Amino acid sequence: MSAHRCLVLLSRAKPLVKTISLRNSAAAMLDHWGSGQFHRDLRTVFLSRKVSSNSSSRPPDTSLFVPLDIKSDQTSDGTVGAELTQPLDKSELLKVLNRFYKRREMQRLAAEHGLDARLFHQAFISFRKYVLEMGTLGADLHIILNDICCGAGHVDDIYPYFMRHAKQIFPMLDCMEDLRKISDLRVPADWYPEARAIQRKVIFHAGPTNSGKTHHAIQRYLAAKSGVYCGPLKLLAHEIFEKTNNAGVPCDLVTGEERTFVDPEARQADHVACTIEMCNVTTPFEVAVIDEIQMIRDPSRGWAWTRALLGLCAEEIHVCGETAAIDFVTELLYTTGEEVEVRNYERLTPFSILDQAVESLDNLRPGDCIVCFSKNDIYSLSRQIEVRGLECAVIYGSLPPGTKLSQAKKFNDPDDPCKILIATDAIGMGLNLSIKRIIFNSLKKPTINEKGEKEMDTISTSQALQISGRAGRFSSMFTEGEVTTMHRDDLPVLKEILSRTVEPIEAAGLHPTADQIEMFAYHLPEATLSNLIDIFVSLSQVDGQYFVCNIDDFKFLADMIQHIPLNLRSRYVFCTAPINRKQPFVCTSFLKFARQFSREEPLTFNWVCRHVSWPLAAPRNIKDLMHLEAVHDVLDLYLWLSYRFMDMFPDANLIRDAQKELDSTIQEGALRKGRGSKALGSQADRWGADGSLSSRLLQDGLLTPDLLQRLQREWLEQQRPHGNAGETDAATTSQIMVKRKKKK
Repeated sequence: MSAHRCLVLLSRAKPLVKTISLRNSAAAMLDHWGSGQFHRDLRTVFLSRKVSSNSSSRPPDTSLFVPLDIKSDQTSDGTVGAELTQPLDKSELLKVLNRFYKRREMQRLAAEHGLDARLFHQAFISFRKYVLEMGTLGADLHIILNDICCGAGHVDDIYPYFMRHAKQIFPMLDCMEDLRKISDLRVPADWYPEARAIQRKVIFHAGPTNSGKTHHAIQRYLAAKSGVYCGPLKLLAHEIFEKTNNAGVPCDLVTGEERTFVDPEARQADHVACTIEMCNVTTPFEVAVIDEIQMIRDPSRGWAWTRALLGLCAEEIHVCGETAAIDFVTELLYTTGEEVEVRNYERLTPFSILDQAVESLDNLRPGDCIVCFSKNDIYSLSRQIEVRGLECAVIYGSLPPGTKLSQAKKFNDPDDPCKILIATDAIGMGLNLSIKRIIFNSLKKPTINEKGEKEMDTISTSQALQISGRAGRFSSMFTEGEVTTMHRDDLPVLKEILSRTVEPIEAAGLHPTADQIEMFAYHLPEATLSNLIDIFVSLSQVDGQYFVCNIDDFKFLADMIQHIPLNLRSRYVFCTAPINRKQPFVCTSFLKFARQFSREEPLTFNWVCRHVSWPLAAPRNIKDLMHLEAVHDVLDLYLWLSYRFMDMFPDANLIRDAQKELDSTIQEGALRKGRGSKALGSQADRWGADGSLSSRLLQDGLLTPDLLQRLQREWLEQQRPHGNAGETDAATTSQIMVKRKKKK
């Protein structure tokens, strides 16, 4: 049988290349016929299959079409229509228009031109208002309406004028085909002609956490004449940056907020370590490393891995990640005509699931790491642990990178008394920690569903393995790792989660580019950026291998600054800024930055200092610490914008110095938590909304808000003779509550 015949049979198979047998068949043919012409033919088959399977475009979501207001109609013919005929009777006009609206033939005809029932109704309401309320109508429309009212014309004669009005308020009706072409995302491989011009060699390093897969890829990267490392976190990019330079290979660092050149004259080095979003897809490299490739399915950031995988111009692409991504990456690269060589790795050190839960903090041991999915849980546990005379480090996502590293160093230091770590799943990637036992405090994690709604969901097998794999890490002081739960009921659930096979990856994320949105805006100049994005996603066509990433954060920022006069490109850049919309102070700062930018007034260091009330004092409680973290994020935002608008954000170096000082302040606060009146675990926190004790008692129904206030007053009265109220711990509060109950 010829290779061409086999390809034809493959193209007819359903689903194509998604079954083991078909993959084996494809592999066998590759061995027999070679990779060159076969891959070119296979690419043609895949692309033709994609285009044909999506040839019938789905109807757009017309609920996203926002009608424009027709404010006035200053026609050159003035009152000519009334002078040639007679003034129109509005009561008669209303009857005529209603007859037109009820005509099924008109509704069907309008539907053929893009007006579904929803749009037809909206267009009619607008047209009726226009006809009845406009002072003067165009002569042609006035004469037609007069003829119909007098019985000399047919109600259907209104249709051309109705459609003209409909296209004025819904301009997208006239350019729907152009919009569909712009939003066609079915063949993203073709977006990167530089990468398609070379035959790249792709090597997949597959294995679990702590298997050495990334290490092997980095060794090839270090040996190459030029290379780029693309990681998911700033910490990882920093780690590779330092490791590369320490190995005697000059390497630059590129993140969203930082550009560090090893050359004193800022000439680019041949090697660069960057965050995945910042990788350059037009610069040629000998070797590229893409870390944590399984994140290609991430609902928010997956597009960055897709872009790197399809677009990097490197002779060798070294992909590192879970084995669950092998088949998908292989299939995806069939469309580019590129082979994938798979190298499998086993975990270097074993880890076991214990048969007993910890159950009590009294059972903690040196080298334990308690994993939480809530910042409140982290501080609650840290206070309870320190009440027992133990020191602990804390690591969570919103901590500045410097503070994370200092906390990790404190925990890893064998001479430091801190032997317990409390962390979120932020430890899953990017930090080398000397952990003996991973303890899951909970198996529920807040997630964002496809509709952008927050919900609590049990962690996936992939997440559980990623976190569990941090125990007993190779080259740490612990040669074996252990995994368990804090609560007895969670242990069988964890065992069941870890026993599952990791779900294979089925789709990769995509995101509309600035160029695509600009082309959309050319056709729809009156639409808001948020509305442009909505219409783009509604009209976009993707095949089964891709999905459009969640754009709720983008739209949130777009709506926030919609009233600020900015050109589209600047508006788009502002809306791609990586900020946490849950932090009010950061959102307020973002708004002020955009407003100042729109006035073409540079945002100087002094301006920022006034905004954040610099300098800032050391945190006295959790609320203070959270505010300092928010200020750190604001300074990050400034640095991020400074690399995109250098003239308008001119003081990046001064801001970076201030940020380093703030990082030290936050580190100091994190190290002092839970100690005395100045500690983050002070009584003010316990009574406040950020404290865990009062919140938990309220949630459990053991306290009412009114009783809580009375207890607080009573406690403060008791403490006045004794000086500093913060020196009394939670035990005193419990005693007061018991006395209070006895009195009742």
